[in-house]
Amino acid sequence: MSESASNVVYLAIAVIDFVIAGWKCLALLRDRTPTLSLITVNFVSSGLVFAMAAPAGYRMLGELTGVPSFATLPVYIGILTCFSLLHLLTLLWDPQLRQRPAVLRRRVTVWSAVYLAAPAVMVVAFCSADLSGPIDPLRFNTDFAGEGPVQVFLAVFLATLACGTLSTYRQCRKLKPADPRFRHALRSFGTAMLFVFGYVVCSAPAIVLAAFGNHALDTVGVLGSTFGSIGALITSYGLSGAAVGAWLRERRDIKALQPLWDLVVEGVDEDLAFSVDSARSHRLAWNVGFNLHRRVIEILDGMRALRPWVSPLPAAAVRAAYEQQASHGTADARRPPEQEVQAVATAAALRDAVQRLQAARREATAPGHSGRPQPPEGPQVALPGEDTPAAGERQRLLRVAQALTDPLVATALQAVRTQRSATGVSEQP
Repeated sequence: MSESASNVVYLAIAVIDFVIAGWKCLALLRDRTPTLSLITVNFVSSGLVFAMAAPAGYRMLGELTGVPSFATLPVYIGILTCFSLLHLLTLLWDPQLRQRPAVLRRRVTVWSAVYLAAPAVMVVAFCSADLSGPIDPLRFNTDFAGEGPVQVFLAVFLATLACGTLSTYRQCRKLKPADPRFRHALRSFGTAMLFVFGYVVCSAPAIVLAAFGNHALDTVGVLGSTFGSIGALITSYGLSGAAVGAWLRERRDIKALQPLWDLVVEGVDEDLAFSVDSARSHRLAWNVGFNLHRRVIEILDGMRALRPWVSPLPAAAVRAAYEQQASHGTADARRPPEQEVQAVATAAALRDAVQRLQAARREATAPGHSGRPQPPEGPQVALPGEDTPAAGERQRLLRVAQALTDPLVATALQAVRTQRSATGVSEQP
């Protein structure tokens, strides 16, 4: 990889890491956990590493310190920091180790000691080396391989990196967490560790030959940085891919719930909304998790406010329509899932309740009336699915929102109007 290409690739990765680090910092403010702290520090460290490793940043740091090759020291220590954090993260995710706190503490302490001792030795060796002369930011390993202190510096760095990445790979292969987000991250970590180990495989023989004055493999050593960059990108995806997917699903669900919100919140009582911007919150990219939870709560509040106006007739009409479809179908006709029937029945009941409320409001504002709509007499009717556990409310409301435009809802509402007209019951309560 040439210097110009390295600048583009490294600085692009640095920007990506800093953006994700900022995102993780916001999440850390809301949920201060050790694992999220490690992830955030990892992205900050990775961003700094790639910013300094880019030839432009490398030379700039050399000019600022007066030591042209100085950037190699913080870059290599930063690399070890990133992968040591990932290794410790996989240990914290191990359910078997979490069940044995003493063993977990011992392993974390031992590996932490290794990851602290290696940089200390590297600093001493680097500061003892004669690093004068022209530099090539991409060829430090082979250009200075003849220096004894540099050989110690590189040996400690590559040995620690190899042990850390292989141990992390083994840990990732061993773990089988129940949480799909952790499984996603661990699969990505395992793949990333192999690419990073490819950097060691490319660099080690090039350094050994260069130490003996043979620079035939210098280009192979430079190629190793490509493997390291690929590994870093895969790691970033592993730490953020599942979160990005969840963010996109939350954005999609906010938009999907909008018609239901319009019906039971905006169409019932706008004071149920968290703020005047609630109707447009689906357009906000910031903190979509909060916006989605708020949207669900507002909809549930609107549905509770509609309960006095809910009639059992729409839900019964929906079930009757389904039974009629089944009776006219073939013997092997597919029966819709109960959740689907329940969602359509709920959608019909809500649309009917809103119509009854609006009709009562129109009547209440007529001359000679109190101006306040009076709900129907008699016991309140529960909406279908009101016994859904809290964890399932989001999916239930999504099904209801989708069912609002189902043809059976319109059919059921028409049947209810016909039934009320035939029995002499007015639409107004």
